[in-house]
Amino acid sequence: MEGNDFVKLKELFSAHDMTVGAPWKRIMEFTVPMLIGNLAQQLYNTADSIVVGHYIGDNALAAVGSAGPILNLLLALFVGVATGAGIVISQNYGAGRRDKLSESIGNCITLAAIASAVTTVIGLLLTTPMLRMLDTPESILSWSAGYLHIIFWGVAGGAFYNILSGILRGLGDSVSALLFLLVATGLNIALDIWFVAGFRMGVEGVALATVLAQGISAVLCLLKLLRMRDVFDLTWDSLRLRRDSALRIVRIGVPSGITQAIMSVAMLVVQTLTNSMGEAVIACNVIIMRVDGFAMMPNMSFGQAMSVYAGQNVGAGKVDRVLQGRKQGMAISVGFSCAITACLLLFGKTMFGLFTDTGDLIELAYRMMSIMAAGYIAVAVSQVLGGIMRGAGDTVTPMWISMITTIVLRVPTAYILAWYTRCEAWPSGRPEALSCSLLVSWVLGAVFSAIAYRKGKWRRFVTEAAQ
Repeated sequence: MEGNDFVKLKELFSAHDMTVGAPWKRIMEFTVPMLIGNLAQQLYNTADSIVVGHYIGDNALAAVGSAGPILNLLLALFVGVATGAGIVISQNYGAGRRDKLSESIGNCITLAAIASAVTTVIGLLLTTPMLRMLDTPESILSWSAGYLHIIFWGVAGGAFYNILSGILRGLGDSVSALLFLLVATGLNIALDIWFVAGFRMGVEGVALATVLAQGISAVLCLLKLLRMRDVFDLTWDSLRLRRDSALRIVRIGVPSGITQAIMSVAMLVVQTLTNSMGEAVIACNVIIMRVDGFAMMPNMSFGQAMSVYAGQNVGAGKVDRVLQGRKQGMAISVGFSCAITACLLLFGKTMFGLFTDTGDLIELAYRMMSIMAAGYIAVAVSQVLGGIMRGAGDTVTPMWISMITTIVLRVPTAYILAWYTRCEAWPSGRPEALSCSLLVSWVLGAVFSAIAYRKGKWRRFVTEAAQ
């Protein structure tokens, strides 16, 4: 390898300054690796579902799906720490404050350890009671509980990966996180097949494969951070919790954690409605959510990219550059979402066929996804504007928007529509009610995000970030 090629390769896996250069180019340089990484991360759940659906059956697929909302709710703490970490670190990096950057990174690692211990204990204690509270069918209850118990015993791997990769992204390095995740994803798929098809371990084998793969990705992220001495100093002293740094990470991150918790609670409430419709609808919903996970990835990736982009530029005091990036980032994100919507409508049945051979499930999943498809364009708007607000430090406004769209709008809409669509074939309501409620919440979420962004509360955090 020639010297110039080596330098370019080294730069690719280094921290990136997003306060200079063409905004769209910086956004895309950051987004593309993260998008690939998010798609790879989604393969964790998708590989689980494909292996379970084909090697164990539709009921096992429903069991893994029933576990999802509980897992998301109890992982909300990590979402908060990871979000706070990414924002604080991007702002400190953009402002060139090495001491503060080192301190905040060390505190993030310590907070991750504390959050892992708390979540493990709570998760093991509450798993079975929560499954029963959700009226999980007895036919899948033990499978769901076994799956969740293994996940919570190994939750530290996933927690540290998400937080450490959040630190790397806050530094502008989305490529390293991608590389480590691709390795872990390949391992996860191989272990899924080995444990389930080879050893016949059932859904517990799927959980074990996920835990092991996430643990490896966390170790790789940590090793990368330990080698970035040119950017910050990670010492034992930096791991000691500092009141100001820890509180700022928590204060900025908690609203995002609450947002995740609120969305998870809404999913739990809607999951109760889904469970009342029977195992077939539960399995169908799992299939939809797996495809939905891929469809959402560009939106989520652009949202994360805009958060880091805004964070670094707010830290550097370049608000005009944030506004310029918003226009360019929005155009690219909406374009991606339009393409995804077209793909879902054209190839949806083929995608659903990867998970099950049951024709009725495939048809029902396609009808439900067709209702949701246009909503991805609305989500693109919400994610870009929400990413800018979070990057500036205003995580409270997106939290309120999520509360309104999920608790006030989505949950009641699902139950009302289900009530009015009851019939002999569907005594608990038609499954399409679930999709319609999502579409309503997504569209109104975009409207509320646009209003909040234009009011400009996020601008008030610029002065604080510069201190």
